[in-house]
Order: sequence, then C-alpha cells, then structure tokens
Amino acid sequence: MEASSSSAGPAPQPPPSIPPSSDQAVWADASQLVAAACADLQDGDLVHGENFSLFAAMSALEIMDPKMDSGMERSGYYSIEEAIEDGIAPVPLSLDKTLDIQRTLDVIDHLFSCEATWHKGHTLAQTVFTCIYLVKIERIASHAVLNSFCRILRATCNALISVVSTARTHEEEDLFTMSFGLALKDEGDDKCLSVLNSVEETISRQLRACKSQALSKKKTLEGLESLQDNPALEEDYCRALLCRLRFRKHFHHVVTCMRRPNGRGLDLARKHITSCLTELSLMLKSQEFLKSRSDITLHQGDASCTTASGCCPIGFDVSLNSRLLSPAPPRAVEILAWGDAIRYFEKLLHDLDIICALSLDPVLENVLQFIAQFQKSVPDLVPRAFLQTLLIQDGKLYGRDLICDVISRALSLPDIVGDKEFQTNEFVVQLGQLVFNLLKILCTNTAWQRRKLGKSLQDWSTISIQLELALKREFGETRNVLAHENICMRVSKQLLVWSQEQTYWIASRFLILGFELDLYSPSEYCMVYWYMHVAFIKLIEKMQLRILASNENARRKGKKKKDHSKDSGRDAAFPASCLLLQCYVLLSEGLSMLLAALRNESKSFQLPSIFNSEQERFMQHFDLLQKARIPEGITYYSFKEAAAQAHMADVMKYNFFKEIQKIIPSLKGSFAGDLEKLAEIRQIEQVAEHNRIALNIINHVGAGDPSLRVSFEFTHHPHFAVAVVKRS
Repeated sequence: MEASSSSAGPAPQPPPSIPPSSDQAVWADASQLVAAACADLQDGDLVHGENFSLFAAMSALEIMDPKMDSGMERSGYYSIEEAIEDGIAPVPLSLDKTLDIQRTLDVIDHLFSCEATWHKGHTLAQTVFTCIYLVKIERIASHAVLNSFCRILRATCNALISVVSTARTHEEEDLFTMSFGLALKDEGDDKCLSVLNSVEETISRQLRACKSQALSKKKTLEGLESLQDNPALEEDYCRALLCRLRFRKHFHHVVTCMRRPNGRGLDLARKHITSCLTELSLMLKSQEFLKSRSDITLHQGDASCTTASGCCPIGFDVSLNSRLLSPAPPRAVEILAWGDAIRYFEKLLHDLDIICALSLDPVLENVLQFIAQFQKSVPDLVPRAFLQTLLIQDGKLYGRDLICDVISRALSLPDIVGDKEFQTNEFVVQLGQLVFNLLKILCTNTAWQRRKLGKSLQDWSTISIQLELALKREFGETRNVLAHENICMRVSKQLLVWSQEQTYWIASRFLILGFELDLYSPSEYCMVYWYMHVAFIKLIEKMQLRILASNENARRKGKKKKDHSKDSGRDAAFPASCLLLQCYVLLSEGLSMLLAALRNESKSFQLPSIFNSEQERFMQHFDLLQKARIPEGITYYSFKEAAAQAHMADVMKYNFFKEIQKIIPSLKGSFAGDLEKLAEIRQIEQVAEHNRIALNIINHVGAGDPSLRVSFEFTHHPHFAVAVVKRS
C-alpha cells in the first residue's frame, strides 16, 4: 500500500546521498520505478534485465535475509580501522612486559590453530586472517617477536596456496586457495627467514644467559634485555617462545624444500620434518607452565581451547572479513582446539615424511602401489597436493622421466626407451595423457577419486578397443607370441595387454573405494563381491600375459648374450604380486558364493523391493563399468544366474578360504622384508580363517535353521567382511 500511494503522488526529489554523475557512470533515483514494479508484481513474477540468466541468479546476493546477507546485521566491527580504534589489537600487547609476552604466546597459539583449521578446508579470511596483527602487519614492526612470526606465517600460507593451486587438488576443497583480495605478499616477506633467525638468536642468547645465571647464582642478566619482568620465569618463557618460532622456521623450510624441482630437496625436507616434530613435543611440554601463569578468569572451555594457556587471545575478530566472502550463507567456522591442531600437524608431518622417503623409482606399477598405500592413511589436502606436484612436473614423472619412457619400462622393452617413433606414436601419446590423469585422480580425496576413476574407465576402455582394432588391421588375428614376430608387432601386443591391465586395475580400485565410502548395504555385498571377483580374474589374466611377454623379451635378450639358461629358470614362476592378487580372487569368490548360498537357503541378505529392484541397484553401482564394457559380456543376468546356482554344499566343496590359507606361507616368505605387505597378508589370513570357521558352523547347523543369525563385519579388513554367526 505504501508503494502504491508513493507512486501516485508527486515524484520525490533525489536524495543528497546519490553520487554525482561522471564520465564513467550516471546515477539516477530508481525509487519510483521500484515502487511501481512492487505494486504491479504478483506472486511468482520476476523483474529482470535483458542480460539476466538463471545461472547468474544462483550467485546473486539475496539482500535483507539474515541467512544470506552478511551485511544486514551488525556483528563485530565494520572495518579493521574501527576495531583498532576500539583497542582490540593494541601494540604493544600490554605495557606490562610479562603480560605482553603471555599475550604474544596466545596470539601465536591461536594462529597455529587457525592455520590447521584452514588446512581442513575453511577459508583464509575466516581463519588465519581474522588476526588484525597479520592483516595490518606494518603496525607491529616494533614488536620483533610477533612481526617475525606473522611474516613467516604469511609467506608459508602463500607457498602452500601455490602448491595446491599447481596440483589442482583444490577442486575438491576449493575454498583453500581463495584469498578474497587479502594481501599474501609484501616487500619484506623475502627476508622473513633472516628476520626470524635474528629474533631466534636473541632469545637463544637470553636462554643461555638464564642457564648461566642459574649456575652462577647471579640475580641479574648482564648486557641483555629480558623478555619480561620476572627473572624466575624468564627461562620458561624463552623456551615456550623458542619452540614456537623454531617450529615455524622449520615448517617453512619443509614447504620450501619440497617445492624444489625433481625432488632435489626431499632429503633436506626430512631433516626439517624431524626438527618440526621435536619442536611440537616441546610446545606440548610448555602447556603446563603457560596454564599455570594464565588468568583463570579468561580461560576458554577445555574442549574448545585454542591456546596452550587456555586464555582467549586478543587481536582477533571473526566478522572482519565476512563482507569479502562470496555471496553465500556465511558459514560458522569453529577453530580447531590447540591440542587438535598439534595432532593435525603431527599427522601432516608424518605424511610429508612418507612422501619425502619415496625412492623416485620410474616403475609405474610401484608408483601406483605407493599412492594406493599412502591413501590408506587418509591424508589431508596439503600432503596430497605435495605428492602430486612431486609426481608430475613439466609433463614428466618426477620432472625427469618422459611418460613414454615410463610406459616402455612398464612393457619391459628397454630397447625402445628414447625411441622417437615410439614417443610420437598416437596411442602412446594418448596413454601418456591417461596415465598422468590417473596419477592426478589418485591424489584426490576418496569420494572425488572414486567419481573420477569411474568416469576415466570409458577413456581407458576406448583406447584398448582402438589398440585391438589397429593390431588386427595391421597384423591379423594372431595373439600368441611368435618367435618370428617383428618389434612393431611385439610392442603393439604388449601395449594392448598393458592398457587392459591398467583398465582392470582402475575398475578394481573403483569397486574397493565403495567400501571406504560406505556405499554398499549388506544386502548388496553379494553382487559387489561377485563383480570384484570377475574384475580380479581379468586383472590377474592381463597381469600374467604381461609377465609372459616380459619373460619372452628377457629370453630373446638372453639368447643374444648367450645366457639363455639363466633366464629360462625365471620364466616358469609368476611374481608374488600375482599370488597376492589370487588371494583377493579367492576371497571375493568365497564371500559372493557364501552370501548367495545364504540368500538361496535362508532367504537372508535379499534386497528390499519397495523403491527399486535388484537390477536397478546393480546398475546404480556398476553403471560406469557397464558402459565401459568392463568386463565385456558381463551383465546383471550373469550375476543373477551365478547367484541362483550357489548352494552351501558347493561353498564347502570348493572351500575358497582354505585355499587362501595354503597360499599365505609362500606369500609371507616372498614379502619377508616388506612390513606393509606382511600386515596386508595378515589381514587376509584373518579374514580367511574367521570365514572358514563360520562356514563350517553354518554348514553344521544348516543354513535354513531359523535360529541361525549371520551378519558380516569389517573387523579384520576394510574391504572384505567376516561372517559372524549367532543363534537366537
């Protein structure tokens, strides 16, 4: 009604707050137009310009909605200048030198917690840059300790953003790299290490003087200015400051060394990682002293404490940068507790140490196994970004090995390493791109990794089909290794087998990651293990073909060197990796048959049909595999037929779990020096043993016994379940 009456009256004069027109812009009062539109609009109507799009509307800011408009309600300060004028970030932090050093330590600790929170996926603007001392770093030039700390922290943040942006793993945690216009670089940042070293040396001399004073029982320190006014507390405050400054210095060195090309800084980075872990332990030791000296009335809650002392730090305001954020609901950021931040950095450093220990071996199979093993510890974004930047540099593996040479080694054809014709081959170039894409995918988080692996299967399947068609076109239908075949035919065949092996490796990893993401329900385990069994069978088949071809190459080379007798003894046996994969084949087949037999004889583990059928569930889980024809000819009806024929008598007859126990001793001997593989073999052994016992009990009691209750738990292996049998 107000809008209607205002539109009917005389046009109001433009308010004096309207900016004057210029060459760049013309300002006019639109109140009359808006009022007329309000009076005319009905529910569901929309006024928009000619350039309007629904895509742009998704990013529009809805004003006057407290959930969407971050500037509607006043919270905190409108600007940093206003906050500074109000005295929330004084310099010095206190005129009392003891209180000043206490508050400095609190600021350092809270920044430490903010940095860990940022690593976990929040924005810099809502974490690290909520510190006014860091945003207005020129104000603390006279405060040597805080100034040096803030400068090197900012330089480290900038370096980490560069690493994550280069790796492009931030597609999964895109907020990490957003700076929202905040200053991440300054003229003095290139000297941040020298400034920090100077401050560290001054405090170190002070600490040494404190120790000498304690030995000589002097009452004052000669020639040195103390950090604070209480001589009895000087040594403890020096230790607390030193471990924090040294951690910051060594962590900056870790980031810098790991960014060096071709992995040249990895050994030095490991030394700095060791130093970082030492300083973290000293930081924990200082907590008891700092808590004893803090003001109990200022303590935070124990669970949310972001400082070692337990006090709330000064110089922070969470609302300062809220207006810099993108038009989206302002997210409440809960800063990690100081203890949680310590544990985060300990895990981060251990993950980085594993990366630094990588042998830089150009054997692709070893690289893929390393990444898969590394991902078992669920590393966060930063170590995964460092791993990817180490693996892929300037279009080469580790920045030094051409991907075509890596592929030729994988084919066990060292004679073609460096061959220009092989390097420029169309299929080799495409496979090289797929390998690099695979390495990037494997460095992402679990959910993103599985999604991307499923989509990449189509590309791997397509190139395998193209290779097979090209091979038939050029050389006919011959598939066996012939004594008279030329190098071109041999390379083409091995390239085809190798690409198919990689395809099935990706498919098996795609299926396994579903367990880590809890995508499968117990009623779906039967179809999942059945599909895994089929994929593993194909994978081991292609692996054995590749090994046979490699042995043939070695035999040919051995004949040239008159040393054929040595090679012929090696050809007969397959490596332990094939035996390990055979265990997974038997586990998958045993579990799928056990589950199918239980479905058939006790009517358990059957899919509910309220919302979707079993076939629809099958397609939901395996649609990407089916589209890529992996494996070829496998459909839902193949699974249905296999499951319908499973009975407990057949499971007992073949006893796959017992077969695994026969293979285990040989595997333990083959991997005697590999602790990670031995742990994996132990998991397989436990799953096989428990399932063998459960199978015997079920067979003895009878699967159809109504008092029998069978469930499956992942107590010994994250991907292969153990049957738990109970009677009601």
